[in-house]
Amino acid sequence: MPDLLSQVLALPGLPWIVAITFVAGLVRGFSGFGTAMIYLPVAGQFLPPVWAIVTLGIMDMVGPLPIVPRVWKDAHHRDLGRLFAGAAVMMPVGVAVLLIVDPSVFRYGVSLVALGLLAVLLSGARYRGDLRAPMVYGIGGASGFLGGVVGMPGPPVILFYMASRHGAAVIRANTMLFLIGYDVMILGVFWVRGLLVAPPMMLGLLLIVPNLLGNMAGGAIFRPEYEKAYRFVAYAIIAISAVSGLPFLS
Repeated sequence: MPDLLSQVLALPGLPWIVAITFVAGLVRGFSGFGTAMIYLPVAGQFLPPVWAIVTLGIMDMVGPLPIVPRVWKDAHHRDLGRLFAGAAVMMPVGVAVLLIVDPSVFRYGVSLVALGLLAVLLSGARYRGDLRAPMVYGIGGASGFLGGVVGMPGPPVILFYMASRHGAAVIRANTMLFLIGYDVMILGVFWVRGLLVAPPMMLGLLLIVPNLLGNMAGGAIFRPEYEKAYRFVAYAIIAISAVSGLPFLS
């Protein structure tokens, strides 16, 4: 264990990884989203793609756990099952693609997905149609694939599932539970493929602390009357992180 800890503490870029972990938690704390879009572009500059996703999965899975019992009561469990079913089919496909592409392609993918989602959020565009069961399966599948290949399962859920006719509490509950479930599923897929090794797991556990501190700080400074300002700050930080992760700028 001491040797493993020493190996992790000697990782190049560790101060940057810790700093961006805190910033990602801070933004999540006052805006409710953005962890992967902020963390992965920077972490991907210093860590192999699988390691970046493993560390994100571990640290991001712990923070929301205390509120799971509360949101579970609000969830639409049939839709949640559909989202998970779609993700379970397509996530291994995404991971298979991740393992054959060059790390620079992963970095481009992470940054471009983050910038693409940011552009859509800024434009205010959303899907306005009706969501039937097959579409919910499809949203889960798209999220699973994106989560497997670039570690970002959120965009399909944010852009499409939030257009469902469920109430805000149900959509919030299903989205949060799905993203927590994604963390468990992606780590499970990595474990089955023999990719879940000790160093990134140890790093992920260490990053829980700055991530939680960031979440707590973000929650403490949040004021509902300044919500638009917080979103502007969140969008700006996401943009800076995503652009910094583009390989041609390194």
